[in-house]
Amino acid sequence: MTFRLFRETRKSLLLRAGLLVALIAIADWRIDAEIPLGFLYLLPMLLVGRVLNRWQICATAIACTCLTEAFNGLSWTPAVGLPRDILTFAAFAGIGLFVYSVVRNRQTASEYTLQIESEITARQDAEEQMKVLIESSPAAIFTTDASGHFLLANEAAHKLFAVAPASLAGTSIHRYLPSLLNLPFARQEGRTFRTVMQCHGTRQNGEVFLADIWFSTYQTSVGARLAAMVVDISEDLRTHEESSLHQLLSGSRILVAAVSHEIRNVCAAIAVVHQNMRRSRSLENDKDFEAFGTLIQSLEKIAAMDLQDKSNRATSVNLQALFDELRIVVGPTLEEDGIQFHIASAPEMLEVLADRPSLMQVFLNLIKNSERALQRQPVKMLDIRVEISGTRVLASFVDSGCGVKNPEDLFKPFQQRAESTGLGLYLSRAFMRSFQGDLRFEPTSQGACFVVELSAWDEGGHD
Repeated sequence: MTFRLFRETRKSLLLRAGLLVALIAIADWRIDAEIPLGFLYLLPMLLVGRVLNRWQICATAIACTCLTEAFNGLSWTPAVGLPRDILTFAAFAGIGLFVYSVVRNRQTASEYTLQIESEITARQDAEEQMKVLIESSPAAIFTTDASGHFLLANEAAHKLFAVAPASLAGTSIHRYLPSLLNLPFARQEGRTFRTVMQCHGTRQNGEVFLADIWFSTYQTSVGARLAAMVVDISEDLRTHEESSLHQLLSGSRILVAAVSHEIRNVCAAIAVVHQNMRRSRSLENDKDFEAFGTLIQSLEKIAAMDLQDKSNRATSVNLQALFDELRIVVGPTLEEDGIQFHIASAPEMLEVLADRPSLMQVFLNLIKNSERALQRQPVKMLDIRVEISGTRVLASFVDSGCGVKNPEDLFKPFQQRAESTGLGLYLSRAFMRSFQGDLRFEPTSQGACFVVELSAWDEGGHD
């Protein structure tokens, strides 16, 4: 019954307590009994202790004490009545304050229990989400103990190391990633390591792969632990090496073509001289002259080798994406040199026909040339502007450098006045022409302007 009363509202409990006080007071007043009924005020004190604060409980206890003393029918003297009233008040106030403390402690415990249950639920949800995230991750994620034995590993880790599902637990990580043997975390308690490393790994079947590893160490009550994420980058390495080989072959082919072109020009001049000399009858039967003609024919055959200049790797390239990558590559260096670098935004869906690595090399070569030209200039500015003209896309590289002293010598190989081999602009133009583009110099009043001309991508015409 008491429990049911405690669950009532504040208003109803106060109303019940007031009615009980009134009923007890009337009964104590009207009933003439040898035993006073004042002890019954303990029941309303139980009720008010549930809803009132401390000073209100004490005030109610004083009122109940006064009612008890008024209707108990006992004579009151300071020597007898005062101790009796103090004991009565202590009983009423004590029971009320006891209930107050019990209720408050119960509320606190209930709130704390609800908080703990809420935290447990939130933790379980977070753990479930983390588990789903780890299990669905395409990267291999695992934890090991201080000796390098697997504790947990996701499905991608089992696929990476080519082992049966759920078979990594308890096995040594050093079998698959020997480089982790060099980690000092197991020997240095209390220290935490967080870093990235690249190393070779070995699968269960003995296949070797290149891996990027992000790992961190942490301490637990049972020792050091390691958490790591591993990604197989073998395909990236193959792509990079194939691209490098393609660039090497393309550059070599263009260089040989340049040499053949120069030899062809020289042979043409020698052939003219040879034809003129044949008109002279004094050399008609001269063996040396005939051998000279044979040599000219051989050189012409060698020079006639015209390597194919059309790139079979030309495809659709998003120009804005390439500019974003270019900004990442050269931005920090130009900023360190104090060069104000700006790239105009190209239309988001603008696609051009190009070989992406070759086009990037052309852009980098033009930027490096401008960077050298701006070294001693008071104003250092480099802008890349984009213009669309019909089916052609023009990217202009404009700098505030010292300009070009001999524009007629640009794009010629093996220039004597060049800072290095003199092949940079020549090869850049050859790269552009290999995928239907071009590179040209446009005179300006100040600085230099090189225009990269590209063909807009026509999906229907390049399937």
